[in-house]
Amino acid sequence: FPAEPLRRLFYFVSPNETSFEKLEEVPKYVDEAIPYFVSMIIIEAIVRYIQGKPLPRFNDGFSSVANGLLSLMHGLLFRSIELSTYVWFYERFNIIQLPWNNPWTWILGMVGVDFCYYWVHRWGHEVNIIWAAHQTHHSSEDYNLTTALRQSCILKYISWMFYLPMALCVPPSIFLVHNQFSLLYQFWIHTETIKSIGPLEWILNSPGHHRAHHGRNRQYIDKNFGGTLIIFDRLFGTFAAEKEEVVYGLVHPLDSWGPIHSQICHLQYMMKTFMETQGMGNKLSVIFKGPGWSPGKPRLGMIEDIPKVSAPMPKFEGPMLPTWMNVYIWVHFGLLIVGYDMLAHRDQSMNAFSVVCYILYIIYCLEVFGALFDARMMASYMELFRCLCFILVCKAGSPTIGMSLTFTSLVYWIYIGSAILWGYLTFNQYTTKFKKAL
Repeated sequence: FPAEPLRRLFYFVSPNETSFEKLEEVPKYVDEAIPYFVSMIIIEAIVRYIQGKPLPRFNDGFSSVANGLLSLMHGLLFRSIELSTYVWFYERFNIIQLPWNNPWTWILGMVGVDFCYYWVHRWGHEVNIIWAAHQTHHSSEDYNLTTALRQSCILKYISWMFYLPMALCVPPSIFLVHNQFSLLYQFWIHTETIKSIGPLEWILNSPGHHRAHHGRNRQYIDKNFGGTLIIFDRLFGTFAAEKEEVVYGLVHPLDSWGPIHSQICHLQYMMKTFMETQGMGNKLSVIFKGPGWSPGKPRLGMIEDIPKVSAPMPKFEGPMLPTWMNVYIWVHFGLLIVGYDMLAHRDQSMNAFSVVCYILYIIYCLEVFGALFDARMMASYMELFRCLCFILVCKAGSPTIGMSLTFTSLVYWIYIGSAILWGYLTFNQYTTKFKKAL
């Protein structure tokens, strides 16, 4: 159990061990941290059980991890847009050649990334078009380590521009290091199991500060935007201490576990509002002013319009599924995650068409799992089709699959069994509807 990857989660690293001359030398710190993410999620669940708190919900945990998986799809086809634009800008407009191996360059990179992140994050709450992307991260009504994985697949196409000023002086390798560490640090603060980190809370972002940020209580709206540091919130007047018990989630909570819905629901609402609003000035304001704005109101709307809430508040539960169904979805979801990991390690050796097909299949799988959690009418048909697609593709690619004791064969037979199960359930559902129609 190497200590260094664990230290990275808390930014306990030194400039000497994490400074690199070339971009290609920078490790994939986030990928290397995945086993630690999983371990900490399990440990948190055990601690919550000991503390007498509710365990993470199957459906909410799925929604968080599924949205995180969706946010990674872009990386299978393209280089990070934040990194690509940063390198392009650095190569053309860099005006100060800071040495990559100087500790002060490293420190400047850390503070610079956090300062830029503060403004990315703040604009993500104060500009409606950016909020349409960022709201995905806030859509969970629970707060645990899986919530940290609930990321937008749209926001990265906007956030890159905020980091460009750093390219005037900070080498790309240093930027990449701190961009990853900022993300890693923000994982562990998504927890209720740590109440305080003491005097460090004057400087560092903490679970308590970030819990308040995720609250829809009026006093917590648009507060605590920092990533690693909390000093910029204190400087710019956006800090709020955690006092009243936090009610998590969106002001207008979601009513579906489908990951695609949680990614685009506010964008759909914004476009509908844009079409219904009169006057070009007002239409543009719908896009570029705050989510709470409407004609005649201040840029960010009025705090009085935020529904007053206090804990405990009822949460969206959706249909109550039998235990076997929850286990079934998570087993197949786990297999999908393993498949994604295999794809991520082999995508460079595959042609683009094959990668796109795999991506579309993964997205379809995630939507099917969401449909099962929502108990949608067509969910059983969708799942049967998903299983049959997997079986046919496997058989076409390897006619002898299932005839040996390998992991791939085991997965193949799991899908055979699943297809039989859903064939039976689908037939049952169809005949029941037919009898009712008679």
